[in-house]
Amino acid sequence: MAQTTPNHTQTVSGWAAHDSSGKITPFIFKRRENGENDVTIEILYCGMCHTDIHHVKDDWGITKYPVVPGHEITGFITKVGRNVSKFKIGDRVGVGCLAATCLKCEYCKGSQENYCDQVEFTYNGIFWDGSITYGGYSKMLVADHRYVVCIPDNMAMDRAAPLLCAGITVFTPFKDNNLVDTKGKKIGIIGLGGLGHVAVKFGKAFGHHVTVISTSPSKEQEAKHNLGADDFIISTNPKQMMEKKRTLDFILDTVSAKHSLGSYLELLKVNGTLVIVGAPDKPIDLPAFPMIFGKRTVKGSMIGSIEETQEMMDLCGKHNILSDIEIITTDQINEGLERLANNDVKYRFVIDIAGPSSHL
Repeated sequence: MAQTTPNHTQTVSGWAAHDSSGKITPFIFKRRENGENDVTIEILYCGMCHTDIHHVKDDWGITKYPVVPGHEITGFITKVGRNVSKFKIGDRVGVGCLAATCLKCEYCKGSQENYCDQVEFTYNGIFWDGSITYGGYSKMLVADHRYVVCIPDNMAMDRAAPLLCAGITVFTPFKDNNLVDTKGKKIGIIGLGGLGHVAVKFGKAFGHHVTVISTSPSKEQEAKHNLGADDFIISTNPKQMMEKKRTLDFILDTVSAKHSLGSYLELLKVNGTLVIVGAPDKPIDLPAFPMIFGKRTVKGSMIGSIEETQEMMDLCGKHNILSDIEIITTDQINEGLERLANNDVKYRFVIDIAGPSSHL
């Protein structure tokens, strides 16, 4: 493991955390030369994910400092390797969480490479050459073309960026549970944040009856009138929860705070499914009786394959689905991370990487 290898000769400007204080400062580093399977990308925008906070502060005890966060990346291709045929210079592209997988296991061969045992991520991972990966809080990226997707021409590059993590995270459960091509189901979305608001848009675009389930009564107006949700349940209101018992076919849980699944499971019909995509740092409560007496299923899901990510992007282009964002400049990264930690964003921060030069 090394920060660079002899092939890392390209000097890049970026922004990194150097210790568990999590403070981001300007950082000059090296990237590898564009290899035969690579594309070089001039980064325009990079979304800010809650995972970035965990890494810069080493909340999970796995951070390799200095860490350059960012895995919701959009930009233009400036160079292509000789083995690359599906991209050309000037293409609008995106890079999400994946940097490398083994390419040989059953999951890689079955278009589920995101579950490969040897998966390495866009930042804080170890690439095939043994170097540490640096993410999208930087001016340029060299990426293996097999982990890059096309951005449809009608999609704004800034609002498309969060779809590369938040979007695919909520899209995959829709696809896995036959909710992309089958209409008319009653689905619930727990939480109306960076993931939840995109999930509502997917649900409506795919022809379902969408109920937002939230602890915040103030979000009802937003859910119904701005995002098009059909119904709204305040999860702390026992009367509302009881009235909606056994009414939903499917629930997507996007909440990243510790909570109990018991009352939410009661909202499902018999044989209903609840999928967890939020990642609480403490165990959630999973009572047995709501599962047993409703023959209900609880599943987990993480991002998606590159094939699924491209499918999602194409559908977003078709249905005009984009993230609702707040643009920040590079000198506002620390402020953005702090506000994100306090849930003070509607709904996703996106860093204008290619904007005017600024200093932290």
